[in-house]
Amino acid sequence: MHNGTNVHTHEHGHALGAAGDRPAIAAAGVNLTFETADGPVHALKDVNLRVAPGDFVSFIGPSGCGKTTLLRAIAALEHPTGGTLTVNGVSPDEARRARAYGYVFQAAGLYPWRTIAGNIRLPLEIMGYPRSEMAARIDKVLALVELSEFAKKYPWQLSGGMQQRASIARALAFDADILLMDEPFGALDEIVRDRLNEELLSLWARTEKTICFVTHSIPEAVYLSTKIVVMSPRPGRITDVIESPLPKERPLDIRDTPEFIAVAHRVREGLKAGHLDG
Repeated sequence: MHNGTNVHTHEHGHALGAAGDRPAIAAAGVNLTFETADGPVHALKDVNLRVAPGDFVSFIGPSGCGKTTLLRAIAALEHPTGGTLTVNGVSPDEARRARAYGYVFQAAGLYPWRTIAGNIRLPLEIMGYPRSEMAARIDKVLALVELSEFAKKYPWQLSGGMQQRASIARALAFDADILLMDEPFGALDEIVRDRLNEELLSLWARTEKTICFVTHSIPEAVYLSTKIVVMSPRPGRITDVIESPLPKERPLDIRDTPEFIAVAHRVREGLKAGHLDG
């Protein structure tokens, strides 16, 4: 079970730098209640979590369990009604102003009238980067997601998987330490999804970002993560936090190993227990 410490930081070689062992994300007793016409909806209840710099954390649970709400709270798109939540040691609002994270949504959300390079340039334009630096950053992130030759194409000329890679490149363009991803591959077929899972792990290894990833897929959560956060139905609570024993290098066929299957079983049991407790 989770003991509030992170056992992977030294294994993955992520330097914590001057921040010491300050968590990238810390939640303590976080509650979030939405007021609706039909009365209050308790989206999150007593959420306690610590995400270390360089962790790849997946959030898994049934629809309506608060996975996306928690991600949106980290991004300052929702605001907790109780408890404390910090990102890089400051409030989510301060972290947003400091450009601490990039956010990848379920749909790629690319503007059809802008080229792929133009879509990636958009947040850099908003943030006021110099033109010369924008060009260098766009070239760098397009290379990271293997889309360099598609810079001048328009979104409608790309497959769904390529559009999501462009969306990831846009979130990486201003080089935030944290990448928040809300089911980015959920609408893609299994073969494309497998390929993008491999690419995302490779990208994570190269950039050493902290990644928070929402998914409905047990195999996806187990394959990608150093830490898997299992959540219960509303009110969203964390029922288990599983530290992955899998090595950093993960070919797709690792999914057939006893170690992988054991972690997947624990996730499944956690989801089942959450339903029984709910």
